[in-house]
Amino acid sequence: MSETHAVLVFDLDDTLYLESEFARSGFETAAAWLEQEMGITNFADHCHAIFAAGRRSRVFDEALAAAGVTCDQSLVDKMVEVYRHHLPRIALAPDARQYLCNPARSGRTALITDGHAATQMAKVNALKLEEFLDHIIYTDAWGREFWKPNPRAFEDVQEWSGVPPSDLVYIADNPSKDFIAPRQLGWWTIQIARVGRIHMQEPSNPDHRPHAVISSLLDLDTCLAALSARRDER
Repeated sequence: MSETHAVLVFDLDDTLYLESEFARSGFETAAAWLEQEMGITNFADHCHAIFAAGRRSRVFDEALAAAGVTCDQSLVDKMVEVYRHHLPRIALAPDARQYLCNPARSGRTALITDGHAATQMAKVNALKLEEFLDHIIYTDAWGREFWKPNPRAFEDVQEWSGVPPSDLVYIADNPSKDFIAPRQLGWWTIQIARVGRIHMQEPSNPDHRPHAVISSLLDLDTCLAALSARRDER
């Protein structure tokens, strides 16, 4: 990998900002809607507690039960819709802002993100990432089957970049899915292990492991230099 010509490709959630910030913003918006529609208060507190306990697949169902509300699927579906389509109150992580806004930084950048396309687009808009990134891919625009670890988005970026795989670097947080496809394509991979991230699990097998791990994007250039020095090992 040439440090000068490397194309940096970022994940979004828990890579450039903390996903828990989006969850908090969404829960508070859903709670405000529920209070207006049904007069129920303190709903967001139940959501925050359930989310913090690591139970994230049925947060609204559990929170409604905790609030003493008889739950029906149509109510849950409406709250999920409010959550997914709200205008998020989120901000770039300080190190991400400093790195992306550095006037001395050169080279092209891209983003590959999973999740419902409208939701991810709202996050990108809130974070003003189109000001910093050259190419953005929402995998959901092709259908959920193209979410990571499907390689299509990485192949798309590879074609767009016009550089060899060894000059492409994917920076992401989740070893369960993020690094499989880029590793298979010959990219370099770096995990950013932020304090407060959601996915804390260790890689389950070698195909899931990143080539390096950092805790801040302010360490990214040093990490890239170290990976470049390993080029002859590949």
